[in-house]
Amino acid sequence: MTAAMITPEETQTTEALCEIRGVSHDFALPNGSTLRVLEDIDVAIKPLEVVALLGPSGCGKSTILRILAGLIRPTHGEVFYRGTKVDGLTPGVAIVFQSFALYPWMSVSENVEIVLRAAGLPPDGIKARAEQSIRTVGLAGFEEAYPRELSGGMKQRLGIARALSINPEILFMDEPFSHVDALTAEGLRAEVIDLWAPEDQNPSSILMVSHDIKEVAYMADRIIVLSSHPGRVRTIVQNPIPRPRDPRSRESQELVDYLHEIITGSEMPDLPASVAPRVARIEALPRVDTSEIIGLLEYLDARGGMDDIFEVAAETAHEFGTIIAITKAAEILDLVDTPKQNLRLTAEGRRFVQADTEQRKAIWRERLLTLRLFQDVSALLQHEGGEVGADIVREMIILALPRENYEDLFETMVRWARFGNLFAYEDDTDRLSLQ
Repeated sequence: MTAAMITPEETQTTEALCEIRGVSHDFALPNGSTLRVLEDIDVAIKPLEVVALLGPSGCGKSTILRILAGLIRPTHGEVFYRGTKVDGLTPGVAIVFQSFALYPWMSVSENVEIVLRAAGLPPDGIKARAEQSIRTVGLAGFEEAYPRELSGGMKQRLGIARALSINPEILFMDEPFSHVDALTAEGLRAEVIDLWAPEDQNPSSILMVSHDIKEVAYMADRIIVLSSHPGRVRTIVQNPIPRPRDPRSRESQELVDYLHEIITGSEMPDLPASVAPRVARIEALPRVDTSEIIGLLEYLDARGGMDDIFEVAAETAHEFGTIIAITKAAEILDLVDTPKQNLRLTAEGRRFVQADTEQRKAIWRERLLTLRLFQDVSALLQHEGGEVGADIVREMIILALPRENYEDLFETMVRWARFGNLFAYEDDTDRLSLQ
């Protein structure tokens, strides 16, 4: 095997730029109890290295990155920058987000310049620094373009330009290539390594979050493998493959296979289910729009409150599977009942269709708050002062429903919540807030 496991003691031979020690983190639940998502985590980022956090969905990778950056205060443990304890944002760090996090009303240049102004750069140096960063990532000529005019790869280049513009000592990257196509992602990975490679300039180091084993085998020098429920450091793997690396080489494939064995548990199996922490049950929401649910309720109301499900599919020209999904969504909200093959409005369903627009929103909100997912998110928002990063909510979903498509479920949850004026989501900032 080309890779080698290393011990935590071996990671301390060089002074760390940034590290966390003994970090555990809990999320508050509506019943007053807590859900532990991280347990006794030690992570150190040394100069001149690329470190990857690798693990299954829900293991707390993004939470670790945000704690290291100072965006989240850990429940237990400490954050250090160059040996000094940090209380607040970690200096010398810039982040490239998975969701691009661009301002859609600003041009490419303006998206970079606003970061430099926030960093306190003298006004006479902002334009030149922004132009230099834009050229560095290959966006010269697009300075006046807006995000809507850019491809996914170009948007992520802009995110990288914005991060590099402040000359960070450490570049944090949270699954930065997951929203671009495979060919674009391959090119961006190589370009990021080229930007990092010169030892006499920043960024000195990179910390990346990924669930893509091939990606970390190509990019990382040190791979921190995490287990989940709660997230723990399972092992640390040193990548000895010299650069430049060929992802198709025998050595790369051996490393990929080795990491896959670790994650799937054949080398270091997880705790048995009988002693694993239990996670509160959250309902999986069918990927259905509110308008489709309301349309079904109004259809049933026009037919006396009940109809055969096969007749509904035929009359509405919907595929049967689509009608099943809409029915399931309405049933979760207790707006319809399904005796045998019939669909029937419940008392709450009748109350909804007979109400005016504002009353419908209030009833919808009441029904949402009977579901554990909406209870937990509402309680989290109240606990955090009315606003929270959406990744925390995504992680809650992943922990509770690891086999579901968490992005689809998150988007459905947001659409349902907006109709009921329960909470809002800002795509630009990737944050949820109470209405």
